[in-house]
Amino acid sequence: MKRRSWIRLLQAGALLFVIGIGGLLAVGSGIVPIKASSGHWAITAWMLEFAMRRSVATHTLGMDTLKLDEPWLVLKGAGHYETACRPCHGIPGLEHPVVARAMTPAPPYLPPDIVSWQPEELFYIVKHGVKFTGMPAWPTLERDDEVRAMVAFLLALEKLDAGQYHRLVFGDTASELTVAMRNPELQHARAPFPTCARCHGADGLGRGNAAFPKLAGQRREYLLAALEAYANGARPSGIMQPLAYALTEEQRSALADYFNNLSGLTNGGPSAENDALPSIPNAESGREIASRGVPGLGVPSCRDCHGPGPGRRNPAYPRLAGQYADYIVLQLELFKSGRRGGSPYAHLMRHVANRLAPEQMRAVALYYASLGAGDVDSGR
Repeated sequence: MKRRSWIRLLQAGALLFVIGIGGLLAVGSGIVPIKASSGHWAITAWMLEFAMRRSVATHTLGMDTLKLDEPWLVLKGAGHYETACRPCHGIPGLEHPVVARAMTPAPPYLPPDIVSWQPEELFYIVKHGVKFTGMPAWPTLERDDEVRAMVAFLLALEKLDAGQYHRLVFGDTASELTVAMRNPELQHARAPFPTCARCHGADGLGRGNAAFPKLAGQRREYLLAALEAYANGARPSGIMQPLAYALTEEQRSALADYFNNLSGLTNGGPSAENDALPSIPNAESGREIASRGVPGLGVPSCRDCHGPGPGRRNPAYPRLAGQYADYIVLQLELFKSGRRGGSPYAHLMRHVANRLAPEQMRAVALYYASLGAGDVDSGR
């Protein structure tokens, strides 16, 4: 009985060996078609789809429920979808782009498919991509907040018509963009500027929430350092890195000049100290942290580097007066987790963020957001 079993195993092994050699010879001969124009056999397409769904389901077992309640996530995801995803997956009113239609497999128009996936599964796909499909991984695996934003947008995409999509992605910036494009400072950056303005606003004041930071009035030195850090990966971002990497030095310089010269974020002036804070919970304790730091925790005053108030400051430090609170909180969280670079001074902020509790981060962010951005800038 044992002898018969061994014979069968040897026969099976020999058969597999012959099949393997035959497959290798077939591939080596070049007769296996790799042309996208031929498409997949039905059984191949089914097998790939089955394998993908089973893999995603297995790798998301036990994954924490995805947090998608931040009000700015959908807008942030929409901005990147227009830049990176639209050419393959289409948009309402243009469901199947012509070039993508000729890929094998053809990228699907997403709204009909979204309902068949759980948010956690979408997160896994967006973050890691899918082999054999042309679907890339997120450019950096360190920014789960960006991936969550894309998932939030995908879940909203099903309900959008063409007009709603356009308003969400572009806002009401057409007239402002036309005026801005005449600005001589943009002479060397007119090509990339519409993409910048779509998210950060032609006026540099963002889109009304923390999806995109305000850039108006931010220092030229800080903006240039940020673009360079995005481009070389020192400041991880799957959204900003591809855009910054494609800019020439001349374009970066022109964009930094343009946003720096807009009215917006400032160091604030002497009046900022006496401005009455709005009735925002925790903003008063945020003023205390910004003014004096938290000596018992080794946290220095925020104002010494970021204002508001008179005095000269390192131009590589960002201005915070008038910035969106949620954006400031996100940056502090990224510093705390070691996922925020951007300049030779990033290590200083990691030291600070590591010592702040979440409620302290929120408080100081609310304080800075409550300050008017139009105060006299008396500190450089």
